Amino acid sequence: MIIFPKDDRTADGLADLARQWLAKPWEEAAVLLLDAIPQQPEAVLALAGAVARLTRPLEISRCAIVSVRTGACSEDCAFCAQSAHHGADSPAHDFLDAETIAAAACRAREAGATRLGLVAAGRGFDPRELPAWQAGVRAVVQAGLACDVSPGIIDEAALRALREAGASMLHHNLEAARSFFPSLCTTHTWDDRARTIRAGHAAGLAVCAGGIFGLGESWAQRIELALALRELVVQSVPLNFLHPIPGTPMAHRPTLGKDEAAMIVACFRLLLPDAALRLCGGRHLCFPDVAARVQALEVGADGIMVGDFLTTSGSAAELDVQAAILADRRFDKRFYRRFGNFHPLGSA
Repeated sequence: MIIFPKDDRTADGLADLARQWLAKPWEEAAVLLLDAIPQQPEAVLALAGAVARLTRPLEISRCAIVSVRTGACSEDCAFCAQSAHHGADSPAHDFLDAETIAAAACRAREAGATRLGLVAAGRGFDPRELPAWQAGVRAVVQAGLACDVSPGIIDEAALRALREAGASMLHHNLEAARSFFPSLCTTHTWDDRARTIRAGHAAGLAVCAGGIFGLGESWAQRIELALALRELVVQSVPLNFLHPIPGTPMAHRPTLGKDEAAMIVACFRLLLPDAALRLCGGRHLCFPDVAARVQALEVGADGIMVGDFLTTSGSAAELDVQAAILADRRFDKRFYRRFGNFHPLGSA
C-alpha cells in the first residue's frame, strides 16, 4: 500500500516519494497501485502529480484527427458507431482526396494542433489504397504538421512505405486489456493489434496506442492495459472515455465521472511515467469544466486532442487554455494567439 505521512505532503517530500516510486519494479508497483486506488485515492493522485513533475515537460501537446474513410466498418467493436454490425447512425464516405485532407490539416493547424492523424474505418490497410495514403500523408506534411497514420491492422512493409511518404507515427489502440478484449470485439483479436504495434516499431515509426475506458472493465484490467502498453514501449498514449452512442451495444452504459476519469489518468501516469498521455475521445464528458480539466493536467495528462473526434464533437478550446493556466502548464505562442484574452501574459 502507498503510505503518505503528513510530513511528506511538502513539495520536496512528494518529489522524494516520486523518485522512490520510479525505482520500484513495475510488477510490484502495479500491485501496490491496485490496493491503493480504493484505500488511498488522494495519495494516488498526489503521487501521480509528483511523478509527472519529475518526468514530463510543462508544455501541453496538441493533436487532431481526420477520418479519411468513415463508416461501414466490417469489425464489430462494441463501442464504435462506425461498425456495420450495429444500428448506429454514422456518416459514411470513401477515402478522402488529398485536397480535402490538406484543408483538414489547415483547420487543425489553426486550431492549435501540431500533429494530424489520418484515421480509416475498417479492419485494416488495403494495399490498393497505398497511393491515396501517401498523397494524404504528403498533404499533411506540406501543411506544416507532423502526420500520424491509423490504417488499422497493417504490416511492416506497408508502414515503411507510409514512413517514406512522411508519416512519423503509427496510431493503433489496444483499446482494452487482453483479458477484457474478447467481450468487446470478435472479428479480430487483441494479439492482432499488438502485432500491428510491433510492426510500427520495426518500420521505424513512433507509436501512439492507448485505450477506451468506461466499457465495464475492472481496475485490474485498466492496470493490465497500462502494463501491456509499457511492455510494447509506446511513446504516446491516448486516453479515450466512452461516449455512449445509440445503436451500439454500449449505448446503455453510463459515462464515467470526473473523479474516476482523473484516477485513470493518474494510474497511467504512475505506470507510464515517460509516455505522453493524451486526453482524447469523450474527454468533454468526463472533464466538462475548467476545474475537472485542471485536475486531469495536474495528475499527469500532458496532451489533448483538439477539434472534433471521429463521430462526435470535440471540446471548447477556451476551457483548455484556462485549465492550462490554472495548472501552471503552457501551450506555445501560436496556440495562444487565437485566445489572447486567456494568455497568462496577455495577448501573445
